[in-house]
Amino acid sequence: MNLLRRGMSLLSIGFKTHCMQYQAVTHSLAPVPLKPVVATQGLISRAMASLMQMHKTGPHKKIRKSRNPLNGNPFAKGVVLKTLIKKPKKPNSANRKCVLARLSNGREMVCYVPGIGHNLQEHNIVLVRVGRVKDCPGVKLKCVRGKFDLPHVVKQKV
Repeated sequence: MNLLRRGMSLLSIGFKTHCMQYQAVTHSLAPVPLKPVVATQGLISRAMASLMQMHKTGPHKKIRKSRNPLNGNPFAKGVVLKTLIKKPKKPNSANRKCVLARLSNGREMVCYVPGIGHNLQEHNIVLVRVGRVKDCPGVKLKCVRGKFDLPHVVKQKV
């Protein structure tokens, strides 16, 4: 712990102790072979890669599963099952107009209806696109105005 107070990192302390162990082994009468330094990750243990190996292979990139609710498609057609009113998360207070729609890929998802006012009812057809509503949990799709049974926003008379 004295080494920590001197401003050394944990990695350099580990390396220093490893070197001290090596020196102790080399100066003793009966040499004992050292085991390679092993980094454990969960249940799998593997040896650390050298700088040359890391240079050859390049940076390690995780392959992430696509989080797109439409399986990579930009749009999907859906049939309205029910109109809903969602309440947003904590700092906001409003009523978000949403619909529960059965999409063409077989999923039933909640879709946000943007703009002021809509005339959607059960069995209407809507076009949905990817776009989440940040303050409503679970709402990852938005309806497209001006397609199928959802008309454009009507301009209010002043």
